Amino acid sequence: MRNKFIVLEGLEGSGKTTAKNTIVQILNTHGISDIVITREPGGTPLAEELRTLIKQSANSDPPTNKAEVLMLYAARIQLVEKVIKPALKRGAWVLSDRHDLSSQAYQGGGRGIDPWLMTSLRDGILGSFRPDLTLYLDILPQHGLERISLRGKLDRIEQESLAFFERTRARYLQLVATDSCIKTINASQSIQQVNENIKTILNEWLSK
Repeated sequence: MRNKFIVLEGLEGSGKTTAKNTIVQILNTHGISDIVITREPGGTPLAEELRTLIKQSANSDPPTNKAEVLMLYAARIQLVEKVIKPALKRGAWVLSDRHDLSSQAYQGGGRGIDPWLMTSLRDGILGSFRPDLTLYLDILPQHGLERISLRGKLDRIEQESLAFFERTRARYLQLVATDSCIKTINASQSIQQVNENIKTILNEWLSK
């Protein structure tokens, strides 16, 4: 079985960390153990510094919307070129917590950046590079925000308004509907039900 690039997507509070562990377990049952796990923004020293700037910028000088999206793409291409592509080339599988779909939804939807600019950045920077499979964990924004409120201190993105996350989810749903490589899972279900859905989707996909 040829190695693949799998991505997890969803709003804050959708349960991506738990889903990630489930995916690894399922891959292991199929004899796949060489798995590189990463995240966006982040995954390299430079990209992790950019992550801090994006998520923890001081209120005195937060990035503008366009500065934010440019930092995200800088972090993304660093990760793709330094980690993801080399791992795929040597035969490893790659599992990432977020990828380009996040920017299309959060910055394109939540921030309201022109869709033409968002697709131009994607195509200009990433070219034809795309995940083989994306699992989108769908949750109502208010439910996700309720979950993350239990974590304590929230970062700059997590502190955004409910309306921001509603716009982000709306954009996610638009994009999911146009891409057969993205599978949607109802993340409002119990952990057990979500895990079962992931197992069903992944086993069927792997069998092909």
